[in-house]
Amino acid sequence: MPSPVFDLTARHWQRYVAIGDSFTEGFGDPSPESPGGFRGWADRVAEALGKANPDFDYANLAIQGLGVRDVIDSQLDEALALEPDLVSFQAGGNDLIKPSADPDKLAELIEPALRKILLTGATVLLFIGPDSGPHTVLGLLRARVATFNENLRSIAKRLGVLVVDLWALRALHDPHMWDTDRLHLSRAGHECVTALVLSILGKIDPGCLLKPEPQIPLHWREARAQDLAWTGKYLIPWLLRAAAPHRSTEVPTAKLPRPEHLD
Repeated sequence: MPSPVFDLTARHWQRYVAIGDSFTEGFGDPSPESPGGFRGWADRVAEALGKANPDFDYANLAIQGLGVRDVIDSQLDEALALEPDLVSFQAGGNDLIKPSADPDKLAELIEPALRKILLTGATVLLFIGPDSGPHTVLGLLRARVATFNENLRSIAKRLGVLVVDLWALRALHDPHMWDTDRLHLSRAGHECVTALVLSILGKIDPGCLLKPEPQIPLHWREARAQDLAWTGKYLIPWLLRAAAPHRSTEVPTAKLPRPEHLD
């Protein structure tokens, strides 16, 4: 069955709920005034949608470090209980960096969750992982991310959900779009994703999407030194945590569990 054609330019949502991991929390875009100390693309989208609608509110249930199953089990029912008419679903990065990751099985978990959201009549935004370049964590797992993405595209086509295709967002090839940990977006990266989401929702012209400016390449010695420092500080600890058999008993809290209107 072909996907429906969306005309969203006149649509005014009343409640947006974001579910996901640290990407949706806004890591890499610090802001002391924002919920949880981070702003991020989801807050920015909510601010933009709320400008034209004083009755609009927004909740962000995202929690750092969660995998696909954790996001579904801990956030889906809570999100639906808030009765949103717009839901964004983003997860998978924390699974894909594990050596045992199976991108096909991961994607199979997502389709029933999206169907459950669609039954409420809400508009669904499904995130496709980025092609972020070899300088990032996910860039080292490019083939695995691509396989996961193709599964998600098939699901989106079957269900008729809106796709936020970060893989096609070429601006994310720019290293300046990524935080120093090379896993989370920088502030510029979050601004870029915000523009993409708002263009998909029909709220801005897609032509405003940020494009990477040519960068002067580093001398190979400086680039190698940065890579070695990043490997020791970030990559090795992540790999060790991903391979650890135990799970943390600490129960983190959602960024913004109750709907609010963001100024």
